[in-house]
Amino acid sequence: MKPKVAFITIAAVLLFGIAHASDGDSGRVNGKKYDINGNVIHSENKKPIRNVNVTAYISSKKEKVVITDGNGNYAFDDLKPGTYKFVFEKEGFKKVVKEKVIIKTDESFQLNIEMIESNDFDLVPTPLHFADF
Repeated sequence: MKPKVAFITIAAVLLFGIAHASDGDSGRVNGKKYDINGNVIHSENKKPIRNVNVTAYISSKKEKVVITDGNGNYAFDDLKPGTYKFVFEKEGFKKVVKEKVIIKTDESFQLNIEMIESNDFDLVPTPLHFADF
């Protein structure tokens, strides 16, 4: 009878471990759970973009800022539950704003972003522009 109980116990432990392993990876980076994480890539060549400033705002107040790593990954932890605006900025790229992102207690959220290169120049008229020749 004891070998049968041991077998059932081992099977139950294995099944429990498998069940938790299958649902446990979302929101985790290197084993740590984050409230929100994601990846920033170039819209045309799909390569990761490093050193993108990612700012989280709640109620128009800056909450936290992180920077993407060499693989374009970013992650926020310890964000208060609420509705956030996330701003992605890097020189040479158009700013990306994602509004109304809801962060809930004990739930993770993945937000992947594609950024477009900015070739726009801000043209400022010179005084000669308004001169009447």
